[in-house]
Amino acid sequence: MNSYHEKIAKILRIDKKRIAELEARLEKATGKIGVLRRIMDENEKIVAEKLDVLGLARHARAQEVYDALISKVEADDLKIFEHINLVSMRIPETSKFLVDFVKKVHPPFKGYFLKLEKAKQFLIAEPPKKILAALGYKYVEEMLGKEDILEVYSAIRFLEDSEWQNKVFFKQYETLHPEDFEERKIELRVLRPKWAKAAEKFVAKKYHNVSHLKELGVIFVIPIFLGISGETLRLLSLLFHYLNEVNYYSGLFAGYKNDEHGFAKNVISLLRGDVVENRLPEQSLEAKRPRFLIVQRYLAKDDEHDWRLFEPRINPEALHWQRAEDDIVKVGRTDHILHDGMEFWQGLGWVGDYFPTETGVGVLVSFNLVDTIMALVKRRELIKYLYHHQEALWNKIFAEYFGAQKLEEMSKEYILKGWFEI
Repeated sequence: MNSYHEKIAKILRIDKKRIAELEARLEKATGKIGVLRRIMDENEKIVAEKLDVLGLARHARAQEVYDALISKVEADDLKIFEHINLVSMRIPETSKFLVDFVKKVHPPFKGYFLKLEKAKQFLIAEPPKKILAALGYKYVEEMLGKEDILEVYSAIRFLEDSEWQNKVFFKQYETLHPEDFEERKIELRVLRPKWAKAAEKFVAKKYHNVSHLKELGVIFVIPIFLGISGETLRLLSLLFHYLNEVNYYSGLFAGYKNDEHGFAKNVISLLRGDVVENRLPEQSLEAKRPRFLIVQRYLAKDDEHDWRLFEPRINPEALHWQRAEDDIVKVGRTDHILHDGMEFWQGLGWVGDYFPTETGVGVLVSFNLVDTIMALVKRRELIKYLYHHQEALWNKIFAEYFGAQKLEEMSKEYILKGWFEI
C-alpha cells in the first residue's frame, strides 16, 4: 500500500485496498504503470502553484485556503460583470445581456428534440392546472393560442408539483416514437417578466434561476436574481453547462431513433437520470477486469452515503461541467484584464487537497470552480461543496488510463446499462 493510494482513497471516500486493487487491474488492462502516483504528484504541483498565486503557503489553514478561493471567485465575478458591461444584477434586463453574451461565446448547436406539435398534444391531454390558474386561462387551447409553448413547458418545472409532473404529465412520454422528434437548434432564452413572480419560490429553493428541458432542447432563465455575490459567474457557468448537457443528450436521443420498440423507454430513462439500483455481482477471480459505474447525476446532493459513491465510476455531468469551465476560461481570453484571472481556473476541476483546521483536523478543500461558485452562493448557510471535484477526479483517473475520448464514448455506450467492464 502506498501513500498516494491513501490520498486518493481519502479524497474519494473509498477503501484504500479497493484503490490499490483497481490500480492493479488498470495496469494489467492498459500496461500503464504509476498513473495514480502521477495524478497525485500533478495534484500536489497544481495545488502548490495555485496557493502561490493566492499568496498562501503550502501549510496554510483550511479556512484560509477556502476564503482565498472564495475571494478569487468574487474578484473574477466582478471582472466579468464589468467585461459584459452589466449595470446591475437586480434588474430583469441583465438576464438578456448575459444570455446574448453566452450565445456569442458558445452559439447553440442543432439537436434532436421533441416536436412542438407533439408537446402541444401532451398539454391538451393533461392540462397544467396551476399554470392555467397563474395566467388566468380556463382552457389549454386558449393558452396555447396566446402563449409560447416553450415558456409553458418551462413553467411546468417551477409551477406544477413534482408528483403530478412525474406520475401524470411525463407518463405520457411512454407513447413517444422516433417520428415525434425532429432536428432543430437549441433554444437559449429568458422567460418574459410575467413568469418571474410565479417562479419566486422555485428560485429561492433551488438557489438558481436557470433550468432546462433536455427533450425540448430549451434552456431558460427566469428573470429573478438573488442579490448575492458571485451571481454573474454562477449564471454563466450554468448556461454553459446546460448547453453542453443538452447537446450530449440530444446525441443520445438521436442514437436511439432506429430502435422503435425501445425508443420511449430509453428517452424516459435518460430524462430520469437512471443509475444502477442494485449492487453488481462479485467478479470471478479469473475475470477481474476494471469495472466502472456510469452515474449521470450528482448522488451526493441527495445522500452522501449512497453506496454508488463508494464504487469506481465515471460521470457525464462532470464532463459537462469541465466544458463549462473551459468556456469560462475562453471568455477570459477575449480580454487582457480577464485573462490572468480566468486562466487560474483552467484544469482545476479534479484538483483538491486536505488542509488543517485550527484544531489540526484535516479537511478537504476543493479547487473546482463550480464547487467554489456554489459554496459562495450558499456561504450564509456555511455549506461547502466537494462533489463536483470528487466526480471530476474519477473522470480524470479513467481518462489518464484510456483517454478523454474513450471516457465520453463509454459514457454514451453504457449509460442505459449503468456500468461496464473494460
